[in-house]
Amino acid sequence: MKRDKSEMEDDLRMEYDLKSLRVRRLGSERKSFGGATVRLEPDVAEMFPTADAVNEALRFLIRVVRDNQALSRTAQANNSNAADG
Repeated sequence: MKRDKSEMEDDLRMEYDLKSLRVRRLGSERKSFGGATVRLEPDVAEMFPTADAVNEALRFLIRVVRDNQALSRTAQANNSNAADG
């Protein structure tokens, strides 16, 4: 079904310059979201309702892992020193 010209005309004012607008693609066609996007499973999302809550929890986990790695290296160094002496 073809539209006639009267249907195609719009009521936009002449001062609106829409030529400079960019079309945002959504879905798989979009290359980048400006940041990492991660989907949370519903049970996880229930515990972390905001992006800030997720980031805070992950930063805490990173600190714990780094601290444990440092402790592990220190313990290994102490064990090797004890074995040498």
